[in-house]
Amino acid sequence: MDLKTFIRDIEDFPRQGVVFKDITPLLANAKAIRYTLDRLVEMVGVHGVDKVVGMESRGFFFGPLLAQRLNAGFVPVRKPNKLPSEKISQTYDLEYGTDTLDMHSDAILAGEKVLVHDDVLATGGTAKATCNLVERLGGEIVQCNFLIELDFLKGRDKLGETPVKALLNY
Repeated sequence: MDLKTFIRDIEDFPRQGVVFKDITPLLANAKAIRYTLDRLVEMVGVHGVDKVVGMESRGFFFGPLLAQRLNAGFVPVRKPNKLPSEKISQTYDLEYGTDTLDMHSDAILAGEKVLVHDDVLATGGTAKATCNLVERLGGEIVQCNFLIELDFLKGRDKLGETPVKALLNY
């Protein structure tokens, strides 16, 4: 199955000059969802995973499904003021300003093996901030896993030695 046929380009979204990779056509097709999930699970390989961490909001589409398939827990990483319990925060740089992500402080136990998942790897800021949160809680990142990687933005470089895999590359 050619998954790229389910990815729609939206020009000038969310701002002028950006070509947004819209995955909603993929999400609307049951066969494409199943195929995508199977491929994302295969990318993890033989790594044992205790937790799958997904970033708000599009990491929530496949993150819980991956966790279920990998017999792991799911941990949401959210924007500020969205998590109800004690949390840790990580601020990171954007092109124009900064943003912050939160994770419950009891979400990852020291030594747990963690798969970080999101739909798109662009500049790497969100993924790096998420990895920092996991590591602050003592988790060991086995891989960062993405549906799409925008190679020209070199987000992989921000993740250093962390293994990175993407199902589709643009």
